[in-house]
This record gives sequence, C-alpha cells and structure tokens, in this order.
Amino acid sequence: MRILSTENVASLLPMTEAIDVVEKTMIAVARGTETLPLRTAIPVGGGNMMGVMPGAISDPACFGVKLVSLFPGNPDKGLSSHRGAIVLFEAETGGAIAMMDAGLLTAVRTAAASGAATRALARKDATTLTLVGYGEQAEHHLDAICAVRPISRVQVVGRSTEKAAAFADRAKTRYPDLEITAGTDIQSAVQSAHIVCTVTASPTPLLNGDWVRPGTHLNVVGSSIPSMREVDDATVLKSSIWVDYRPSWEAQAGEIVDMVAAGTLTTDYLQGEIGAVYSGDLPGRTDADQITFYRSLGVAAQDLAAAHHVLNKAIQNNIGQDVSF
Repeated sequence: MRILSTENVASLLPMTEAIDVVEKTMIAVARGTETLPLRTAIPVGGGNMMGVMPGAISDPACFGVKLVSLFPGNPDKGLSSHRGAIVLFEAETGGAIAMMDAGLLTAVRTAAASGAATRALARKDATTLTLVGYGEQAEHHLDAICAVRPISRVQVVGRSTEKAAAFADRAKTRYPDLEITAGTDIQSAVQSAHIVCTVTASPTPLLNGDWVRPGTHLNVVGSSIPSMREVDDATVLKSSIWVDYRPSWEAQAGEIVDMVAAGTLTTDYLQGEIGAVYSGDLPGRTDADQITFYRSLGVAAQDLAAAHHVLNKAIQNNIGQDVSF
C-alpha cells in the first residue's frame, strides 16, 4: 500500500487534470455502469459528522471507501472542515493499494466537478464570477472556474466583511491580473455575475431567485445534507438543473427535499445528470438567456477516479511511502 500525504496530493492533482478526470468519470456515472451507494452521515457530537462514501468504478477498475469527518468549525482553527482518508483497492485480487489524505482531494475534486459543469453549461463569454463564501472551497472554485472561462472580475461575498476581505487579499497574490472585490452585499454581487458559486454551510437560503439575471450559470455546492440549503424556491423554479448523481439529489439536496415535500416540485423537473451532457446524450445550455444550475452533492466515483489518478502519478514519480502488511 502506498501512503500519500496532503502535500503529495497537492503536487499530484492540479486543477486542470482534476477537471478532466472528473468529467470522464461522470460520463460513466450517467450511463449507470458504476456502483455508488448513497453517502452515510453519522453525527459525532457538537454539530459535527462523519461521512462514509463507498463505491466501485469500471474505468479505471477499482473500488474503495472515503472516510471523512465534517467539522464546520475547523476553518476558525486554521484547519479544513473535511478531514479523513481514502482507501483504494485494486479490482483484480481485492488488495488495498493506497491510502491518502481525503481533505484536500475532496476539496479539489468538488471544485473540479463545478469546473467541468461550468465548462459544459456556462456562456462562453462569461467573465464575472461571484463566490458566495470564502473558505477552502471558495479558493479551489476560483481555480476551477478560472481554468475554464476567461474570468476578469471576481466578487467574494459572505456574512463577514473581515473574512471576505482576507480571502480577496490572498486571491490577489495568486491572481494579480484579476479585479477582485470583497463585501457582504450578496444581492448586488449575484445580480452582476455571469457565474455564481455558492460554497457555504448555510442552513437557510442565501440566494434569492429574484437576484439571478438571465444567462447566469449557478454552481450550488454547499449545504449537502437535507436539513440545509443555500438557494430559495424561486432560484430552483427559474433554473434548468443538472446534477452529479440523481439518487443523491433526490435524497440529500435540501431545496429539492423541501420542495417535493411541499408539493411545489417533482423530481421530473430535473434536466438530468451532468455526465450525460459531457457525453452528448443530453443537451446542455440551449439559450443565451437560460439560467443553468449545477447541483453538486459529491459522489464517490469522483473520489475514486481522482485517487487512482494521484496513485498512478505517485508511482511514476516515486512519491509517497510504501508499506507492507
């Protein structure tokens, strides 16, 4: 088994490669060839949770499990909110071949999935990005969206003026050619955006559908359990929605669970899974004024494919530590 650290994953999984890996994997997911039980979330006290995400994929042929803790208060301590490990098994004899840090890999593959969806759904001339949230996912989403669209202006907004400003200052050192602003006026930032990414842990909607202008692309990423939601009913009803994995969307997307229970929406409203757009089996954006909405819940296939990609590069470059059992 090869053991790989956070630093190893960072060096072996650049965003541009992660976007391509995720896109390829999601085509197989949409075609139903992968085995992907729904994520199990276990409360562990203090509002914290442990998630268990098993799965098996066919290309590359492997299976495994991600064990990850979700501690929303960790960023205030300088730590990732997601911490854990991925164990990867090879398909021929069932041997465990790798274990690697899950925190960074989760953050990168989540943003990469939004990047791939943006590449497929956003208008080609989209240049203004609004990030609702300023944590780890915001940083990686900045990288992902800049990798697929010619972004020239970035607006970072949230409840804390200080945290938004600190994020903007960090971002300016990495992207000195971008115009980057920070603030707390979510409405104004959304109204002037071509692409909006919501990357918070908000339990109640932060995004009002009346703010979203025609032609906008939305990546709705945070609040990934049924009791939490980032967007209101109006946002859902005025958007064309694609998801990473339909069973997760039906069971774990708070806005959908709420609206189906209230009778204001049925699951037939969904356009489909994003992998079918990548393969050409489903259309993506059909009109310049269409509001496109990608709902990310996270699916183990993305973790497994990204982990396998990291492992192959680690072997090629003799990175990590080999251990025997």
